Amino acid sequence: MAGHSHWAGIKHKKGRADKQKSKIFSKISKEITVAAKLGDKDPNMNFRLRSAIQLARSANMPKENVERAISKSEANQNINYSCIRYEGMGPGNIYIIVETLTDNKNRTASNVRTIFQKYGGTLGTTGVASHNFKQLGIIRIEKKTISDEVILELAVEAGAEECISNENFHEIFCAKEQFYEVKTAIEKKVDIFIHSGIEWHPLNQLNLKEDQYKSAVNLLESLEEDDDVQNVYTNLKGKKLN
Repeated sequence: MAGHSHWAGIKHKKGRADKQKSKIFSKISKEITVAAKLGDKDPNMNFRLRSAIQLARSANMPKENVERAISKSEANQNINYSCIRYEGMGPGNIYIIVETLTDNKNRTASNVRTIFQKYGGTLGTTGVASHNFKQLGIIRIEKKTISDEVILELAVEAGAEECISNENFHEIFCAKEQFYEVKTAIEKKVDIFIHSGIEWHPLNQLNLKEDQYKSAVNLLESLEEDDDVQNVYTNLKGKKLN
């Protein structure tokens, strides 16, 4: 698992095949278009757009793709996207939160429900899973970008609650309300993030037996593959399969 809560997210995976990369770019493009449509076209004046563009850069998305996505916000005035959250339980009673960005609520609801059912999960009502999570501001930075000591000092000075450095990236946690302030301070030293945003962080993580774990992984990965799904969070504890 990449990080603590975000299930092997589209923002953290590397070395994917062209088909997978195309799907990643599609999801990022949608976020850029919506961010530009809802706010200023200048990323310096639009926090959500700036974060989406940083994500695009981290994913090595071509500049022309970014510009095209911003242009779409003006061209497709009749298309309105809705942010909808789904909550449910998977194999072994793990909790799952699914964040979607869709122009067709019925299609998305049907797809998400079908995926849950296919892999032994149950789609529930709002609150069935989120009570087991806390929303935090989380920033991830490539390990090679900045040293452990420097990023820790920077995070403390910015007002972050915690900074963890692992093998591949630094992970900075802060209160949801302090996210903009912390991110702005860190941007003065680091201009490319793997990811930055408000995430659902589990209060505790759950270990599963291998057969249940495999089923849970299939469910989570299938959710991520859906075009309308932007983020998937879980309290499943990651491990290597035999």
